[in-house]
Amino acid sequence: MAINESFPDEQIWAVLFKDPWYADYSNYLVIGALPEGLSHYQKKKFLHDVKFYYWEDPYLYRRCADGFIRRCVREHEWPKIIEECHSSPSGGHFAANRTAMKVNHSGFYWPSIFADCHAFVKSYDRCQRMGNITKRDEMPQNIIVEVELFDVWGIDFMGPFPPSCGFSYILLAVEYVSRWVEAIPTVTNDSKIICDVDCGIDNIHEALYLLKDLA
Repeated sequence: MAINESFPDEQIWAVLFKDPWYADYSNYLVIGALPEGLSHYQKKKFLHDVKFYYWEDPYLYRRCADGFIRRCVREHEWPKIIEECHSSPSGGHFAANRTAMKVNHSGFYWPSIFADCHAFVKSYDRCQRMGNITKRDEMPQNIIVEVELFDVWGIDFMGPFPPSCGFSYILLAVEYVSRWVEAIPTVTNDSKIICDVDCGIDNIHEALYLLKDLA
């Protein structure tokens, strides 16, 4: 029987490592190294943009246009952050712009936040499903009662209060449409008072309707 002299761990595997999008800014802030192959215009723009970045080992931060400082995140973290801000229990499944704002409010930054959020929401299956409204989803229809001015009144007694000029109660009448209020002091709170007040309210109706016609 031949002896297998190879071991599974003796091979050396190549590790592919991609620099993050902010590697040039980090290298300049840490060791002062400019990216290679920049034209005069690109170098000028790079030196202008790098003023908004701050290195705090091991993270890079950027001061955004709204004045807040946010942490720059690597490419492999973007989908997870967008998913948490969109479809987590606290995400709310909002549209792309609102989701991008939630990413900003969470303190993260990368150059293509809005474009990536648009692509995520557009491809998110649950948010792209549409269907017809069934009768079970319809809102019940409520009957709207149309009433004229001074047709419906709400009447109630208040009291008893400490006697004042012989009166111990207040009869309060509120007109439902115009919210017209009548407060009348009464001696008692019986039905006879209600009948007398109804006559007085009718006289008020006639006077107000007359003024309405004259207007």
